[in-house]
Order: sequence, then C-alpha cells, then structure tokens
Amino acid sequence: QVHLVESGGGSVQPGGSLKLSCRVSGSIVDFYTLGWYRQAPGKQRELVAIFTRDGTTQYADYVKGRFTVSRNNAQNTVFLQMNSLKFEDKAVYYCRKTLWSDRKVYWGQGTQVTVSS
Repeated sequence: QVHLVESGGGSVQPGGSLKLSCRVSGSIVDFYTLGWYRQAPGKQRELVAIFTRDGTTQYADYVKGRFTVSRNNAQNTVFLQMNSLKFEDKAVYYCRKTLWSDRKVYWGQGTQVTVSS
C-alpha cells in the first residue's frame, strides 16, 4: 500500500508563491508517473505537473513558466513550487503516484490552495 501526504497549502495574494510537498511512503523511484493534479470547485481534476518514467516532465500549459515540479528521492518527497499565483490557481492540489509495476494509481488527500486579495 502506498500512502501520499501533501502539505504546504494555504492562502496567498495574487502574484504570491507557495511550495507544496508530498511525502510518499516507501520509495518514489518505482513510479510510472509521479506528480501533481488539482481540482477546482465544480471542475474535473486536471494534471498540473508530473514526472514520467521515460525521464520527461509534463506541465499543463496554464502553469508553464510559473510552476516547477521537483523531487528528492532520498527523502521520498515530491515538491511543487508555485510562483506568480493567479486567482484561477485556487484548487485542491493532489499528489498522485502510478506504480511502474502494475500501473496502480494512488492519491493523497489533497491540500487547499487559495488565491485571494
């Protein structure tokens, strides 16, 4: 069983920054995909930024140049640095890991990000 625990959410003004963390139980190197999704009220969950097994990093167009996904394998932690936050970035942000072995998907409980003036 894989457990993911997000932290770092909060409330910021437009233009501000937040850094999210996701601690993954066990190893994080055995992933097929690993990264961040978000869900705004009344909307479907959507990809934000992920690592893929082939070594590439995928970003949603609406966060390119503002958000950066990174990881620390030794600490089993994935990060999402969010800069230049906009009102429309308000959402619950979820960490997700897909296992390399069987493509099983695991989600964290989510962390709320609010952007308001």
